[in-house]
Amino acid sequence: MTNQATQFQAMDVEAHKNAALEKRREHLKNESARIIEIADNEPNSALRCIHQLSVAGGATEPTYLAIERRIVADQDAAGAYHFALLAQNTPDLPIDARQLIELVIDKGDNEQLLALLKNLPLPPVEMIKSKILMSDDGEAIGLMNAYLQINPEGYGSQHMLVSGHADQVVPLNQEK
Repeated sequence: MTNQATQFQAMDVEAHKNAALEKRREHLKNESARIIEIADNEPNSALRCIHQLSVAGGATEPTYLAIERRIVADQDAAGAYHFALLAQNTPDLPIDARQLIELVIDKGDNEQLLALLKNLPLPPVEMIKSKILMSDDGEAIGLMNAYLQINPEGYGSQHMLVSGHADQVVPLNQEK
């Protein structure tokens, strides 16, 4: 009798796990549809969509693609920065991180460029360096040079932390 009871308990536990998994899938599917609706219909909504994606804990592939389309359509450097970091930290996402990084380099301000330099695992150092130097912004050039002096290869903060260097992820001012 105990063997049968153990089997029924195991089946019950498995049924609860499957029900919870199905509930989670349904939640992500609903959240994904909501985020896609926002991305497809509201200009300049990329940061909001990225936040909603984070709160939901994931989404469907079409959701990521809709957010990327919104960023590109709006030429949103701040959204591109955050989405590129997300793509760099989660390699199986269907996001063209290079396109997003190039958008930040082309359209972003020096604060965004410096944040890219510090936060990407392998930033395009020469492109960022060139753009900051062209800006003639003495403060940004000084910050860039100071950073590159301690990290000439331009490895992002994650590498420096693993290597024992003291640095931190730089938050990007979202008001710009």
